[in-house]
Amino acid sequence: MTDAGAPGFWITLEGGDGSGKTTQAALLEQWLIDRGRTVVRTREPGGTEVGVLVRDIVLHHRGEVSPRAEALLYAADRAQHIATLVEPALARGDVIVQDRYLDSSVAYQGAGRVLDADEVRQLSLWATGGALPDVTVLLDLDPHAARARLDSADKPFDRLEAEHTDFHTRVRTAFLELAAAEPQRFLVVDAAAPVDEIAEAIRERVASLLP
Repeated sequence: MTDAGAPGFWITLEGGDGSGKTTQAALLEQWLIDRGRTVVRTREPGGTEVGVLVRDIVLHHRGEVSPRAEALLYAADRAQHIATLVEPALARGDVIVQDRYLDSSVAYQGAGRVLDADEVRQLSLWATGGALPDVTVLLDLDPHAARARLDSADKPFDRLEAEHTDFHTRVRTAFLELAAAEPQRFLVVDAAAPVDEIAEAIRERVASLLP
């Protein structure tokens, strides 16, 4: 997606709520900066001005949002995010560290909301022109352990965090199935491991692929 003179690199972090994506994204960002790379840290939804508005609807709207409307809103955010932030950053040769991408839609709206996972994936691929990251880190954590972490954070749950355990179990299963189907793109890490061990495993995979 970039010219040979300035190869960008795109990393996404996936996993259930409470799996530690924010912590690992921050550690990875600093490690990349220390290696002299320009890093763009972003997230979905909410990585653009349009995305901030979409994020408020899909995560904090008090009324009902139908599953198909939810999937379409995430896809709309994704289309804007890729076109206005990700593609320009890659063209500049930056490294992108991104919290969530289309795999989250397949897991949350496909499995969690019980929509057709293939249709959800194709919707996102159409919205983004087929863009896929260079590496996707899946932080895998048992939903009960994840809920304990969220409870200890003592903050209001968003619409997805507030879902019941069976929802999050479906999401976790879907993530693992996605990783098994694309082992060349995914790195699966036990999110219950010590933070430093997780960070080291991520750095090893990224260092082996980073231009």
